[in-house]
Amino acid sequence: MAQPDDGGRDRGGRRSACDGDAASRGLPPLAGIATMEEAMRPGLAVEECVRRLKRYHYALRRLHQVFTARIPAEPQLELKTAFSLHAHLCAEHAAAVAARVGEMREPPLGLEAVPDPLLEVFFDEILGAPSTEELVAGLYGRAVPALRAALERHLCQTNPLADHPTVRLCRFALLEIADMERFGSRALAALVGPEARDGMVAWTALLDRCLAGAGALDGADPPAAAPEERIHSARPYVFDGRPRRDARFPDPYNMGVNAEAFLYDERYAALPKTLMMYYKRLREIDVPEVMAAIIAETPAEDWGYYRDMSRQLWDEARHALMGQAGFAALGIDWPNLVRVNHTWSLGLNTQLSALDRHAVLYFIEQGLMTRTGKRFEWEVAAASGDALARLFQDYDWADEVLHARIGRDRYVARAGGLREAVDRGDRCWSRVLMDWERWRQAGLTRHENWWPNLYRAACARWGIAPDPDVEAFDTSYEGRRADLKTVSG
Repeated sequence: MAQPDDGGRDRGGRRSACDGDAASRGLPPLAGIATMEEAMRPGLAVEECVRRLKRYHYALRRLHQVFTARIPAEPQLELKTAFSLHAHLCAEHAAAVAARVGEMREPPLGLEAVPDPLLEVFFDEILGAPSTEELVAGLYGRAVPALRAALERHLCQTNPLADHPTVRLCRFALLEIADMERFGSRALAALVGPEARDGMVAWTALLDRCLAGAGALDGADPPAAAPEERIHSARPYVFDGRPRRDARFPDPYNMGVNAEAFLYDERYAALPKTLMMYYKRLREIDVPEVMAAIIAETPAEDWGYYRDMSRQLWDEARHALMGQAGFAALGIDWPNLVRVNHTWSLGLNTQLSALDRHAVLYFIEQGLMTRTGKRFEWEVAAASGDALARLFQDYDWADEVLHARIGRDRYVARAGGLREAVDRGDRCWSRVLMDWERWRQAGLTRHENWWPNLYRAACARWGIAPDPDVEAFDTSYEGRRADLKTVSG
């Protein structure tokens, strides 16, 4: 049977030179990655490709630094969690770019070098932005779009056949960078109005001059003259690990409801325990705050350390969002009914070193691997009949198994071995001072027992009468930490 004479055509239906052989049987040439014309086009040489890759790598690492460093002190929940995700994405793509550079005749890789002093000023300025508005404008109005433009130009200028591994890398990165940019565009529209834009004209002009002086982020443009002036980075950036929260967290010192005491009490049914688990998930927003402080104050580790830690940081932020979604599914107005505190992240970030914070985190993770840990929470959720709680606890459990492995890989050796790693975590957690009574006397909180109102609201949604014994629960964290051990007073 005669074959249709449609072989050797490019994506626009045009016949490709030297590719009309009937033996192709109309199949796409070159494994479908390019037309013959595209493959015959000169592109970036290996040296130029590597030079640009190193600049992408630098940009991704600096973006990771900015996103991570600003998590604790950023009060807005949506930004705190988005920064957690975007730091994780940047860590992943930085690792991929580094691996590609290592494939291209580049020993030593030279990935620690600053590729252009003006790019260093550019990212230093964004890191030191003194307000949320300027931070958002620098990240999503300048840095992320500049990286997206650089990767798009790489795809346009490189040979898609010869440089296919880099093409693949850029395409994958662009998928998630586009997501970051879409979020950023909405954040800019919501937070940076005309007055705020007018107030930062001189600063954003400096950012633009830095990029122009560097020949754009990829260095492919002719560099414009630009002095290495500084505004926000005239003084070195100082990390701020003290957690801050937005208006939905009106009582951040409240330790009036001991969720674990309720959860592990066999007298109570499974269904109301799902409320405590949604609360515990939402309260996990303090873990990204602590992990960000660990990362920010642990310099000079291999990139695998930051990649793993950033993955866990995002997982913990995702768990907090699960709690938010769980309450939303029940129609629960959690900002008015639940008092999510920041006392754990506050204590760890202000009283412990980075290694001691990691020790506490690892100790808690080991406790979650026991029969009364994450498996127990999943079993409670399964018994409750709440399908969403069951699903969230299923993934929460899986994530914590990964986090225990990350702790073994990234903390245990630094602590001097497994036994010392566990003991150190217990000691450090016990050392963290929780000023229950002083906070109350200072008027920072009344340690309100918010549980009865939450439980009654949930019962109304479930269409059941409140159980008087459940409604009467009134155990606080005074004197006991989350694993029910005695704490410092």
